[in-house]
Amino acid sequence: MATDSLWLPRAADPRSGAPRLLALLSIASALWGCGGEAKRHAARLPVTVAAVEQRDAPFSINASGTIEARHTAAISSPVGGTLQRVLFHEGDDVAEGQALLQLDARPFQAALQQAIATQARDQAQAVTARSSAERSRALAAQNLISQQELDTSVANDAASQAAVRADSALVATARLNLDYCTVRAPISGRSGKLMVHVGDLVKANSPDAPMVVINELRPILVRFAVPQSDLPDIVKHRDEQPPVFVNRSGADSVWIEGRLTFVDNAVDEATGTVLLKAEFPNRDSALWPGAFVNVRLDLFTEKNARVVPSPAIISSQSGTFAYVVGSDSTVSMRPVHVKRTFGDWSVVADGLEPGESVVTDGQLRLTPGAAVTWKNRAPLAAAPSAAAPGARDGAGSDPVAPVHTSKTGGRR
Repeated sequence: MATDSLWLPRAADPRSGAPRLLALLSIASALWGCGGEAKRHAARLPVTVAAVEQRDAPFSINASGTIEARHTAAISSPVGGTLQRVLFHEGDDVAEGQALLQLDARPFQAALQQAIATQARDQAQAVTARSSAERSRALAAQNLISQQELDTSVANDAASQAAVRADSALVATARLNLDYCTVRAPISGRSGKLMVHVGDLVKANSPDAPMVVINELRPILVRFAVPQSDLPDIVKHRDEQPPVFVNRSGADSVWIEGRLTFVDNAVDEATGTVLLKAEFPNRDSALWPGAFVNVRLDLFTEKNARVVPSPAIISSQSGTFAYVVGSDSTVSMRPVHVKRTFGDWSVVADGLEPGESVVTDGQLRLTPGAAVTWKNRAPLAAAPSAAAPGARDGAGSDPVAPVHTSKTGGRR
């Protein structure tokens, strides 16, 4: 018959062709079932997931800052003269009171000797004037001299005593100038570039042309500005001296800890920011004045906050949301209210619950109801509470791994 010739390549006994037909139909059905299952499995979109967690979340303010020395001394000489010796190497750490530079002291020594000699002369004259005044008083009591002569004698005595006191001041000034010939460090710190050399004529009191600058590096300060909107929280926790962390821009990932020590008493009207300063021990001299740093001010820590990795949060015109993975391996779009961020985490006010799984990578291809399979290992928080019994844990596994069966009844 025509029907038989359609299924059998050549004439055969109908009784022998029936089993072959059933076998072919069974194989085709099995292949169709495998292909359909593979197509459904291939339709699952690979994503990366993470669990909503509860952890302590610091309230941080990020800013850019500049390092500055706690104390800076631009050293100039109180007296003028010729530089005779340099008693340190530029770049050395120097101590307060250490001798740094020596000027030619001979002119000042001569001036001191002259002041001492003048004082001795005036002292001798003062002794004579005092004796004369005493005799004049005795003679005046006997009416042997006139009142004018007494007044003159007393005035000469007073002038001589005043001259002695003036000479004492001149001697003290001369001694001080002689001492100023040795220039000493007013603070402890790191010396900078030496701006004078032996033989140079040094001018007295020249602040615009210092001989050397000393910066105190231990401890050291970092100044930074924050928006005025953060001022209420800062003022609330200022007395606690909250920790401040800095990271050298482009250097490494090490954060150095210090303490908030200064909050300015006014808001900058031009920028709408408030100036803050933090102090750091800087024992290893890792921070240098003038360098730029990243600053993080940790005001307080919120206990048991709900947090998710920040990549899980998506912003849109209607607000922020996240894709939540359900127990059936499909995703739903959940509106989320994010209070703030810290590090790589976002603190969630509402919209997500601890233990739920959210998509952190691959959201661009997702739509609500899409079936997914994750590329990373399943988050511990999602199993077993977020998964049905029989869920598997492993790379490429689904929150729920259903058992597939073929149309032939075979278990796959």
